[in-house]
This record gives sequence, C-alpha cells and structure tokens, in this order.
Amino acid sequence: MKNLLYIFALIGCSVFSQEKLKPQDEKYIYQGNKELQENNFVNAEAEYRNAISENPINSVSKYNLGNAYFKNKKTNEALVRYEQAQQVAETKSGKHKAFHNMGNSFMQQKKYDNAIEAYKNALRNNPKDNESRYNLAFAKKKKEEKDKEDEKNKDKNKDKKDNKDKKDKKDKNDKDSDKKDDKGKEDEKKDKDDKGDKDKKDKKEDDKGKDDEKKDKQNDKKQDQSDTKKESTPQPKKGQLSPQQVQSLLEAMNNQEKKLQEKMNANKQKGVPVKNEKDW
Repeated sequence: MKNLLYIFALIGCSVFSQEKLKPQDEKYIYQGNKELQENNFVNAEAEYRNAISENPINSVSKYNLGNAYFKNKKTNEALVRYEQAQQVAETKSGKHKAFHNMGNSFMQQKKYDNAIEAYKNALRNNPKDNESRYNLAFAKKKKEEKDKEDEKNKDKNKDKKDNKDKKDKKDKNDKDSDKKDDKGKEDEKKDKDDKGDKDKKDKKEDDKGKDDEKKDKQNDKKQDQSDTKKESTPQPKKGQLSPQQVQSLLEAMNNQEKKLQEKMNANKQKGVPVKNEKDW
C-alpha cells in the first residue's frame, strides 16, 4: 500500500520559478491553489480557468488545473490538461512534472504501456528524479503481471472455448444421431406404410382378379349353355327347310284351305240352281 501511495503522489502545485508570469496570472493561480488546499474544487477550477483565459500559453495554470482534476478523480480531464501543459512548458522542469503526473494518471487507469512512456519522457527531461525512475520500474512490473494474467486468462478462455467446442460438437453429434434415429423411425414407418399400401393394392388386384375370373366363369357357363341349346336344336341340312319354316308353310296352307272352304260354303247358301239330267 505504501508503494501505491508513493507511485500516485503528484508533484505539487508550486509555481514554476523559471517561467515568467504576469501579475494577473500569479493572482489567479495563487487564489486557485488556496481554494484547492481548502478543498473548494469548484472555486479552484474557476480561478485556474481565469488564468488560462488571461494567458493561454501559460503552462502553470494548465498543470495546476490538471492536478485539481486528478485529486477529484477526473482522470481524463487531468490528462488533457497535463498534455497541454507539457506542450507549452518553456523549461525541462515544467515538462518533467507534466509527464510525471501524466504517468500517474495512466497508472490510475491501468494503462501501463502509456504510463511507462510518460515516465520515460519525464526522465528524459530530468534523469536525476528518483520518483519518476521508481514509478517507471513499478509500471513495468505491473505491466508484466498484467501480461501474465492476460496470458493465463487467454489460456483459460482457450480451454473454455475448446471445452465449449467439444460440448457443441458432442451436442451436434447427439443431435445428428437423434435425427438419424428419427429418420430411421420415419423410414421404418414409411416402409410399413408402403408395405401396407402394397398389400392393400395386391389384395385389391387379387380381388379384382377373382372377380374377373368369376365373370369369366359365368360367361363361359352362359356360352356353354348357349352352345348346348344350339346343339339340342336340330339344324336343317343344306337344301332342306328348317322345322320352323315347315311349320310356317303348313300354317299358310291350312289358312289357304280354310279360306277356300269358306268360299265354297258361301256359294252353296246362295242356291245356285243345279241342272238335273233326265233319266232316260
């Protein structure tokens, strides 16, 4: 815990003696520092902003405003102001302090690569600063720990993914197997249905065949009866009259004879005189 407190310690809000400040700038910065010490962040922020408006190239007001944001856990806003401060700082001392506190801000965000680079820039401007050197070593150590943890999590996630893939593959195989079983059952049912339909069709065809056979037998029987009847009826020889023709002819002759007889009887009834011959 002691190391953490040390690493996040800010380089104070002192005014850079090397930089030239206008009296009005000094007044705003002094008042901002006073308000910040009394934990009046809103008032301190207002005073620093007034100093920046009065002199935009003043790095001290930007740096101190960055410290005010950092203390109030507004890390992103602090980084913006530290970056602005190091860009306009006229001295190496000013740049060193801005880069050092940028490193502290990145450490708060656990952005160790950025923190390492910021501390290196701080040491380039002040190689003798032991605090920046220590913080750089600490940032490298934390990065190494994070890399190992990431690698461990990566392996764990890989194992988890492999297990998930195996499970998914097993589930897929089980699902495919279930589908095959279902398909086998469906095919079996279809085969049974097809066999049933075939049996019905065969039975229907057999019944139809039996009906046709029965009809054929009936037709054969009728034909046999017809043939028998024809055989029992005497057939006239060639050049002879059939019995029916003879019967018709006899009936015609009888009718003719009957008519003739009736005519003769009619003549007798009229009393036709008969001439008697003398008996000499």
